[in-house]
Amino acid sequence: MKTEDRKFNYHLDYRELNLREQPELYRVGKGEQGVLLVQPYKSEILPHWRFKTPEIARESSEKIYELFLDYKKKEDFIGMDMARKFLQMGVTRSRRYANHRTGQKYDGPVPDDKKGRSGSHGRDQLPLDVDPVKAESAAIFREKYLQAREDPEYKQLRKEWQEKYG
Repeated sequence: MKTEDRKFNYHLDYRELNLREQPELYRVGKGEQGVLLVQPYKSEILPHWRFKTPEIARESSEKIYELFLDYKKKEDFIGMDMARKFLQMGVTRSRRYANHRTGQKYDGPVPDDKKGRSGSHGRDQLPLDVDPVKAESAAIFREKYLQAREDPEYKQLRKEWQEKYG
């Protein structure tokens, strides 16, 4: 299978798709790709995703990890992968706010031709302004993220999924 076939497909109409009913359309992609698109998982997991304080992050990450385990019991790889992505996003967003209190990493607006893409696009990175509370939230999410990512059954299902679907 070609590399471009393995990438997350942003051209599908995720508002209309139920990937529990059409799992063959799901692609793991890289990192958090598709985390806020893939239904019905987004609707099942997103209401529990919070990181404002360590207490909230702990409750959130534990609930999302419980969902990961529930999907695992149901042998629902997409659900497991989406829960993993939400846990990963808990780490990255908490870290961003830990490093930049406003959540803005770069100075100035994104150029119009680069909207919807990540990266600096020639903009300077703003100075770090470390918030230890958000850093603790990131660490809490990281612990659950690593548990999910390193789960032997998840790793096996991911390997099988990528061999079958790309």
